[in-house]
Amino acid sequence: MPRIIHWYIFKETAVPFVLGMAVFTFVLLMGRLLKLAEMVFAKGVPLFDVLRLVFYMLPSFFLVAIPMAFLLAILLAFGRLSADSEITAMKASGLGIGSLMPPVLAFAALAYLATTFVTVYALPKGNLSFKKFLYDVIETRAATSIKEKVFNDDFPGLVVYVDDYDLTTHKISGILIQDERDPDDPSTIFASSGMLVSSPEDKTVRLHLENGSIHRGVESGGYRLIEFRNYDLNVILQQRDLKEKLNEQDMTIGELMEHHRNPQGEAKFNRDVTIELHRRFSMPFACFVFAIIGVPLGIQNLRSGRAGGFSAGIVLLLLYYMLMSAGKTFAEKELVPVAVAVWMPNVFFVAFGALLLNKAAQERDLPLVGAIRITIARIKASLSRLRGTP
Repeated sequence: MPRIIHWYIFKETAVPFVLGMAVFTFVLLMGRLLKLAEMVFAKGVPLFDVLRLVFYMLPSFFLVAIPMAFLLAILLAFGRLSADSEITAMKASGLGIGSLMPPVLAFAALAYLATTFVTVYALPKGNLSFKKFLYDVIETRAATSIKEKVFNDDFPGLVVYVDDYDLTTHKISGILIQDERDPDDPSTIFASSGMLVSSPEDKTVRLHLENGSIHRGVESGGYRLIEFRNYDLNVILQQRDLKEKLNEQDMTIGELMEHHRNPQGEAKFNRDVTIELHRRFSMPFACFVFAIIGVPLGIQNLRSGRAGGFSAGIVLLLLYYMLMSAGKTFAEKELVPVAVAVWMPNVFFVAFGALLLNKAAQERDLPLVGAIRITIARIKASLSRLRGTP
């Protein structure tokens, strides 16, 4: 009998979990949609390349979406079971809250393993592939994405302004270039006309300028003027060595542990590496945290209405990630030890979840749920009064 009920609860949780994964991944993707659309329509990047970038971003979405979808699944599954009095029937047959936890914890273990796989393997590989491919796209499209009457900064170290640009002949006119590739010797270039010649294979662009002048500052406070009839400005689109742009989020677990054992470079980066190493394992643990919290909140729907437990779950979800973010900030500012700052939200929420389970087993109202229920009732009453006001 318990095995049948456990399998039943497991299946009830699986369907809303899949739905939650789709919803949360889509919501997270919406934050990047405008930037991706700009790459397609403004820079002429093929749709297939943009979809490839989206694929590389998925691990960073899954890191948050899997625990959130799991909590949503628990709330919906147990909320449905409570609303249909199936939880009451299970209790009447002698099953307590503890007897309902094994399928939930089994699902939590699967979600934990999936999230850990994301943090350990998929996330650093996805971040690194995303950056490499994005740099290649930028370097390949920089020469063709120049816009008229707009300050273009796609060229490394240069800001280019042109009045007119012919996409067919690549002729340009009304040219202003701010050259800061050498910070110690910046210059400003004006030219009446010219031509843009790109070589995607070599990742270079040659700006052939005609009838212009170069303005450079001198140490005495004045400037040096050089006039020309023809001037070639060669631009290397190849970005700096990718390793210089990588951060701790792009490193594998092995690299993080190696750097943690043998710290090198700036103290801030060494501290960020330690924080990231702890976060790689603390964030997947949210699946177990939400399992312990979600069951009593879902069951609470029977007495508080569907809004009570579900709303409390959303509030706790936001609070959990706010505490995780605050813990990271405290660790970065060295206000508390890294391990304490990163793992304390998990410890706090596990303790709070145990309290909720105990109260749910005693069939008592849960803290926070009652307050939210009262708040929702007051909001509904206020809206009703506003509708009735002439």
